[in-house]
This record gives sequence, C-alpha cells and structure tokens, in this order.
Amino acid sequence: MEQKTGGIGLCGALFLIFVVFKLLGKITWSWWWITSPLWIPPVLILGFIAVLFIFGLIFGGFNGRQDL
Repeated sequence: MEQKTGGIGLCGALFLIFVVFKLLGKITWSWWWITSPLWIPPVLILGFIAVLFIFGLIFGGFNGRQDL
C-alpha cells in the first residue's frame, strides 16, 4: 500500500486565500502581507538558527583557541 504525503499545508492555503481575496478586492493589503505566509516561516527558522549559533559561540563553541 502506497502512502501519499505532501500537500500545500497551512501556509500555502493561507497564501492562496489571501491572493483570492486580494484579486476579488475583499482586502486592500500590501503584496508583502499577501505573500507573508510564504516568507515568514523561513525567516523565523533562520532567526532561530542564528540565535542558536550565537548562543553556541558565547556559551560553548568558542574556547579562546584560534587554529589557523
């Protein structure tokens, strides 16, 4: 039996809903906000990774030794 995965997910569905509402004139939002379900999740993930990287450098990754 084959298992199917995938789909558009919540962010994809929100994006499609926002685009339809924008094209129908129901909302007057900027296109930045219409496309926000596509770009906000990757930005949050990259921000979280950056914070982890900085904490790693501060609290354990940097021991004062510089090997060149």
